[in-house]
Amino acid sequence: MISNSKLLFVCLSLLASISGGLFIPLAAQNPIIRDQFTADPSARVFDGKIYVFPSHDIRAPEGKNLRKDWFCMEDYHVFSSENLIDWTDHGVILSQYDPPWVDSASYSMWAPDCIERNGKYYFYFPAHTKADENGRRSLGIGVAVADKPEGPYLPQTEPIKGARGIDPNVFIDKDGQAYLYWSQQHIYVAKLKENMLELDSEPYIIPNLPEKGLKEGSWLFEREGIYYLTFPHVENKTERLEYAVGKHPMGPFTMTGVIMDESPTACWTNHHSILEYWGQWYLFYHHNDYSPDFDKNRSIRIDSLFFNEDGTIQKVQPSLRGVGLTPANTEIQLDRYSALSPDGAQIAYIDKNRPFEGWKTILTKPGAWVQYNAVDFGNKKKKRVQIRALAPQGGILELRLNHPGGPLLAGLTLPAGSDWENYHFKIKNTGRGIDNLIVLLRSESELEIDWLQFQP
Repeated sequence: MISNSKLLFVCLSLLASISGGLFIPLAAQNPIIRDQFTADPSARVFDGKIYVFPSHDIRAPEGKNLRKDWFCMEDYHVFSSENLIDWTDHGVILSQYDPPWVDSASYSMWAPDCIERNGKYYFYFPAHTKADENGRRSLGIGVAVADKPEGPYLPQTEPIKGARGIDPNVFIDKDGQAYLYWSQQHIYVAKLKENMLELDSEPYIIPNLPEKGLKEGSWLFEREGIYYLTFPHVENKTERLEYAVGKHPMGPFTMTGVIMDESPTACWTNHHSILEYWGQWYLFYHHNDYSPDFDKNRSIRIDSLFFNEDGTIQKVQPSLRGVGLTPANTEIQLDRYSALSPDGAQIAYIDKNRPFEGWKTILTKPGAWVQYNAVDFGNKKKKRVQIRALAPQGGILELRLNHPGGPLLAGLTLPAGSDWENYHFKIKNTGRGIDNLIVLLRSESELEIDWLQFQP
């Protein structure tokens, strides 16, 4: 029996493929984790759920002799979801203080990966090793093993022999052979033994990749007999996501294209994973949404990914909406918009000093609007709407469907208030099913909106 949530995703996947349809792009809110920094997302499907294993950015602690302007990671969390909208934080699954071989003062628990084999879950992570007798450290790749995706994970006492570098990625082919990929100036690959803890071949530098600029964070997946080697690469000043294709997990690979362009706001890194979930492909990646002035504190995003008939990947345009539906009876964060009027509308932090409080939408002149796609109004009409807004001089808003000139859902007259207020209105014309929502300013006075919510 198919679940309601799975049926929804199947329907969305079909609708998303219809050119010009309502569901291009699909909808949900980016970033997906909103209470801490998360980066380098490794996304996997285990037992019908999505599990994301990211790295965990923090600011460099005082007194630790660490670079204040560099990446700093102390531990790992794992997050899970069945609908790509609601995420459960299962807490810390591993920290730099757990594996005996890790230098616990290095804060270098960078991009990880996790995979299941024979009922066990193998978590791969990089870290600086403790200094040897000559005082030298290196970057090792360790493994921690668990019986469940959320842990607890028991780290091995030594890193994988022969694998030195960062950003481990594991792929198990259809014949059961497992491969480990990692980065250190080049991108390396080696076979793994059945125990998933040891290399079963010498490390091999993958050729025919760009020579100029940094390459790291590889992610290998297979689709319809094509093996996609994807990775961030600094072609100019910041990383963009690129890919090469081949007919075997070890190549040879041919450089093919770009998955996502460089960040327009100069976030230096991007790190990703790609998977299929209930018939739809998704790109998980990161951006410094909650830390605009320091791009070493990142946050995870998701967007839909599509292929052309010849197997090439369509370039992904990063969005604030992301993927999934938003129920009308939840707080609809308009600042995670699908479209914004070219004049008179802008997005800003509610409080610049506390970015995790999120953003607000500011409408400054008559006719300015914000569009939020794929709101699920359900099967019953909604009779009320609540909107949290700041309206020092009062104002008039219109709620419309599908486009700024679309059907009028409601007109709202907000009385003046000197602080953020929750305004309540009775409404008559509410839709059913799934629609795009437009909020449009009709009055001369400026309004700021945090969220709105429809109620029975």
